Amino acid sequence: MGGDVVNKGRSPRAVLRGSAALVLAAGLGACKMGPDYHRPDLWSPSHYDMHGNAVQDAQVKSVLSSAAPDPHWWRVFHDPELTSLEERVVRENLDVLRAATQLAQSRAQLLMAGAERFPALTAAGSYRRTQYSTKEAQYLVNKVGRQFGGPNGNLLADSAGDVVVPLLNQWSDSIDATYEVDLWGRVARQYEEAKAQLEASDEARRGILIAQQADMARDYMTLRGAQEQLRIARANRGLQADTLALAKDRFRSGLVTDLDVQSAEAQLAATDAQVTQLQQQIAQEMNAISLLLGAPPGALNGELDRAAGIPVIPPRVPVGVPSELAQRRPDIRRADAQLHVAVAQVGEAMAEFYPKVTISADFGFQSLSFRDLGFWNARAWNVGPSISLPIFQGGRLRGQLQLKKSAQKEAAIAYQQTVLGAWREVDNALIAYRDEQLRRDSLVKAVDANRKAVALARDQYRSGLVTYLNVLSAQGNQLVSEQRLADSTTVLASDLVALYNALGGGWETDFPLDDPSKATVTRLASGAVAPSATGTPAPR
Repeated sequence: MGGDVVNKGRSPRAVLRGSAALVLAAGLGACKMGPDYHRPDLWSPSHYDMHGNAVQDAQVKSVLSSAAPDPHWWRVFHDPELTSLEERVVRENLDVLRAATQLAQSRAQLLMAGAERFPALTAAGSYRRTQYSTKEAQYLVNKVGRQFGGPNGNLLADSAGDVVVPLLNQWSDSIDATYEVDLWGRVARQYEEAKAQLEASDEARRGILIAQQADMARDYMTLRGAQEQLRIARANRGLQADTLALAKDRFRSGLVTDLDVQSAEAQLAATDAQVTQLQQQIAQEMNAISLLLGAPPGALNGELDRAAGIPVIPPRVPVGVPSELAQRRPDIRRADAQLHVAVAQVGEAMAEFYPKVTISADFGFQSLSFRDLGFWNARAWNVGPSISLPIFQGGRLRGQLQLKKSAQKEAAIAYQQTVLGAWREVDNALIAYRDEQLRRDSLVKAVDANRKAVALARDQYRSGLVTYLNVLSAQGNQLVSEQRLADSTTVLASDLVALYNALGGGWETDFPLDDPSKATVTRLASGAVAPSATGTPAPR
C-alpha cells in the first residue's frame, strides 16, 4: 500500500513544471481590458503669422524665421550675463531641483508597479520552542485506544494517563513564491499607468524649468530697463541742473523773475524723487534674480551692478514650424500623458470585475532538531493556484469604473483646453511682439524730436525769446519720451521672451540629475539658511 502511495505522488519539480506551464499558457492567452491609448490628432496652421497688414509688415524690423530655434533661446540676445544666469537656473533654482526629486518619486512608483509583473520570492526561517497540551494528548490517546478496541486498544487507552508531551524545538526554513497570473491585463494596465505618470512628472519638471528660465529673462530685462531709466533720469537731472543755473544767472541779471528759479528747482526735485524710486526698483529686481538662483538677497548685487544696456532683439527670430508645437510645449505633453493615465485606469477598473488567479509555492525544510534541518527527508513543500472572484461588492466596482470613465473624459477635455490655450498664448505673443516693435519705432522718432526741441528751447531761453515754461515743457517731454522708449525696449525684449516661452522654451535643454546637486543637498540638510539683510544668521 505504501508503495502505491509513493508511485502516485508527484515530485516538487513536476508540480512546479506544471505550474510554470499554467503561467505560460495564461500569459499567452492574456488580454488587456479597456481601450488602448492613441494620441489625439492636433490641428496646426502651416506657418506662424504676426497678423499685420502690408504697411505694418514693412515696418517690423525683427521678423520670424521657420528655421529651427536654438534650444538655448536666450543666446539670441548676445548678453553674456543673461546666458550665465540662465545656465545657473538649471543647476541652482530650488523649484527646478524640487521638481527633479518629484520625478525621482515617479520613477520609484514605476519601479514598484513593474515589480507586480514578476513573481515575488521571499526567504523565511523560523525557530519556535513549543509546549503542546499534555491533557489534549492524553485525551487523543485514550480516544484512539477506545476506537481501536481489543486488547491492544484497551492497553493504549489505559496508558493514556502516562502520556507526557515534552518541550519541542521546531526549526524551519523555506523559500516562498507568489505570482498573479495577469489574465485580464490589470497588472499591465497598472504598469502602463505608472509609465504615463512618469512622463507627466517629467513634463511637469520641464515646464517648471522653462517657466523659471522665462522668469529669469523677464526679471533681467526689467532690471536692465530700470537701470537704463535710472541713467536717463540722472542724465536729464544734469541738464535740469544746468538749466537751473541758467535761470539763476538770468534772475540775478534781472532778466526773469524768481518764478523761473522755483520752477527749475521743483523740476529738479521731482527728478531726484524719481531717481530714488528707480533705485528701489533696481534693488527689488536684483533680489528677485537672487531668489531664482536660490541665493539670499543682495548676493548678486555686485555682479548685476555692472553697467549693461537692455538686450537688443535680433533681426530674425527662428521659431520653427507650428506642427512642432505639441512636441515642444511641456504642458501639452503633460496633458497628453495625463490622458494616457486616465485611459489606463479605465482598463484597470474593468479588470477588477474578473477573477484573480494567483499561484503560490514554497519549498523548505522542517525539523524538531537543528542538526536534521538540512536532510532531504526533512523537506516540505506546497504549490498550487488560488482564485478569487468578486460576487457582490455593493456597486463599488461599477462606481469605480464610472468614476474612471468620467476622469478619462475630463482628461480629454483638459487636453483640448491645453492645446487651445497654447495656441492662444502663441498668437497673443506674436501680436504683442509685432505691435511693440511699431510702438518703439514711434518712440524713437519722438525722442529725437524732443531732444531737438530741448536744445532749441534752451537756446531761445538764453536769448530771451521764450519763457522758462517752454524750457520746462520741452525738458519734461524729453524725459518722458526717453523713459517710454526705455520701457518699450524692455517690453519688446520681454515680449520676445514670452514668445519663446509660448513656443515651448528650451525644450531640448539638458536637465539636472534627478536628485539635487550635492552642494545644494548638503546646504539644505545642514539647516543652513539665507542670512538676513543685516548680515546676521536668520532664525531657524
